Amino acid sequence: MRSTGNSDIEVHILASGSDANCTVVVAQDTTLMIDAGLSTRQTEKFLTTSGIDISQINAILLTHEHVDHSRHASAISRKHDIPIAGNLHTLAASNLEGKERLIVFEDAMPFSIGSVDIEALPTSHHAADPVAFRISTDTKKLVIATDLGKVTSPILSALRDADFVMLESNHDVHMLLSGPYPQFLKRTIMSEKGHLSNGDCAKALRITRNPRRKIFLAHLSRVNNRPEIARNTVAEALGCDPELIGCIEKPGDVKSVRVD
Repeated sequence: MRSTGNSDIEVHILASGSDANCTVVVAQDTTLMIDAGLSTRQTEKFLTTSGIDISQINAILLTHEHVDHSRHASAISRKHDIPIAGNLHTLAASNLEGKERLIVFEDAMPFSIGSVDIEALPTSHHAADPVAFRISTDTKKLVIATDLGKVTSPILSALRDADFVMLESNHDVHMLLSGPYPQFLKRTIMSEKGHLSNGDCAKALRITRNPRRKIFLAHLSRVNNRPEIARNTVAEALGCDPELIGCIEKPGDVKSVRVD
C-alpha cells in the first residue's frame, strides 16, 4: 500500500480530457479518487503503474454526472466496495445502479473522509450541480477544478492559498473559432456554462498568484488545444518557465505530482 509522509501529498492524474477523467489523491492515510471516467480495467492498470492498491481508496468523489467523469463509477464501486460521494443532484443524474454505497454531501459545506477535509465548490458548467473540490490536510491545500465556464469567487478564493492547483485549460480561443466544431458547439464551449480557455485559466492563476503552489492544467481539448500552447499561455501570464507547469501530453499518459 502506498502512503505518503506526514505532510506530503501525492496527486496522480490517470486521465484528463474529453474522453475520460480520473485523478487520485493520496494524503497521509486517506486515498481519494476524483471522478471515474476510465474503465475498471484501465483504472486498475494505471493505479498499479502509480504504485497504488485500489483497495486503499476510501471514496470516489464525483464532480458532475457527464460520462467522461462518471461512466465507470458504479462498476468500480461495486467491484471494489468503494463508496461514491456526490451531491444529491449529481448522484441522481449519474448512471448508478442503486447498489452502491453512497456518501451525500452538500455544496459549500465541509465534510471529512479519513484524515482529509473536503469542500465542494459550486462551478458554472452545463450539468445538474457541478462542483470543484478543495481538499485539505493539516498542512496542505489542493484545488481540483476541471469543468467550468468561468472561475467563480469561491474558486478564486480557494486558488489563492492552494499548494496544488489542477485547473481546466480546455481550449485556445483562436483554434476553437477556426476549428471544425459547429457554431452552436463553439458557442456552448465559450459560454459561462462551458469550458475554460487557456487565457481565462491564465488570468485566474495570475490574479491569485501564489509562488509556492504547483500547477497542473486539466481537460485540454485534443481538437482545440495543444499542451505547449496551454503551458506557454499560462507561463507567460505568470512569468515562469513553461516546464514548471504540468499537463497530460497525450492520451494514456499518467502524471504524478508530489506536493511537499
